[in-house]
Amino acid sequence: MKIVKKDHTGRQVWEYEGQCVLKTENAILFEARFNRQDLSFQSVLLREGDLFLELYPFGKWFNIYEIHDKDSGETKAWYCNVTRPVSIHGDVLSYDDLALDVFAYPDGKYVILDRDEFAKINISAADRNKATSGLEELEAIFSNTRKFSMENFQDFI
Repeated sequence: MKIVKKDHTGRQVWEYEGQCVLKTENAILFEARFNRQDLSFQSVLLREGDLFLELYPFGKWFNIYEIHDKDSGETKAWYCNVTRPVSIHGDVLSYDDLALDVFAYPDGKYVILDRDEFAKINISAADRNKATSGLEELEAIFSNTRKFSMENFQDFI
């Protein structure tokens, strides 16, 4: 399937291919490979070819990407986007990114990114409130004493 990231206005900003590995009544899980040159992000080295397990919960205002090292398979981090709920049309999955992000580490720490960018985007008050609730859900997931993983995602969503 094609995965399409759009900005808050619905304009496409990125697309790539992913393979559906699981679909439940609550979510769809994709596997994709990092298709950019190596880069250091939040003190984590993202390498071209790293495995991303991408969880798109239905009706939720976020998605969660679990990042695995391409060689060792070790979980490096989780990257979470605050978004409008995912939509699927044919073989295209798309979402509207609303700027806020959460980056979580295997040691249980996490950071919230791009609050300033979120404050500047022009969205309705209702969407802003739902996005804030999505961020709060992500914080609850990653501050839970039980560690999140794609293997136990159904316990969290």
